[in-house]
Amino acid sequence: MRAVPTWAVATAAAAPVLLVTGWTVAGARQPADYDPVRDTISELAGREATDSWIMTGVLLLFGACYLVIAAVLHAAGLPSRFLLAVGGVATIALIAFPRPTVGGSLAHGTVATVAVLALSLWPAGTALRLPRATAAGQPDPPWAFRRAVGLSVTALLLGLFGWFAFEVTGGSRAGLAERVTALAAALWPLLAVLSARRAQRAWVAGAAPPADLRRRVTAVRPGGRRSSRGPAPRRPGRLP
Repeated sequence: MRAVPTWAVATAAAAPVLLVTGWTVAGARQPADYDPVRDTISELAGREATDSWIMTGVLLLFGACYLVIAAVLHAAGLPSRFLLAVGGVATIALIAFPRPTVGGSLAHGTVATVAVLALSLWPAGTALRLPRATAAGQPDPPWAFRRAVGLSVTALLLGLFGWFAFEVTGGSRAGLAERVTALAAALWPLLAVLSARRAQRAWVAGAAPPADLRRRVTAVRPGGRRSSRGPAPRRPGRLP
């Protein structure tokens, strides 16, 4: 099991902080008629938004965090890491397809849907590839990548995405639904990284020999001779 570096944990922790800080600061710069419960995050990076560079920069850094996590989270497996990377690329691509002030945008909607679906499905990608039983001598998968956990998280994220889609088409709380969905999707990579790091440390601790065994091994020289310089043991049948 490969180790998860400390800087990867910091990167995963920075993603939700960046997201919340970004939409809070950018929202405060908007006119008084902007309502975070009604209006979406995408509007903060739109062409007509005040200081749209704030949310644009956040989307860039936010997507980059996903790419970094996908590169180092080996415990997740290749399918899940690919989906997480797709989510990161699609998040960054939203910068190139901003939402117009009036009406919708097919390009923006398509890229946003790809981002949300990829970030919702990547937990299940690991869960579906895991064997039903752990082979003897192999470490158990981190708790975040177990089948029941991964499928449950994906079901939850898809349910939040369905709520957001409903609010966009006919509700009045699209901004709230989008923020809850985005925050949940941002928190799960952090929990997954922490889970992998904990499992790796537990596996290393369990694989290390006990302290008394290490002392006995170091007390014996190569070839089977002891390092002690005391008298040699007597052989049977010989007089002293």
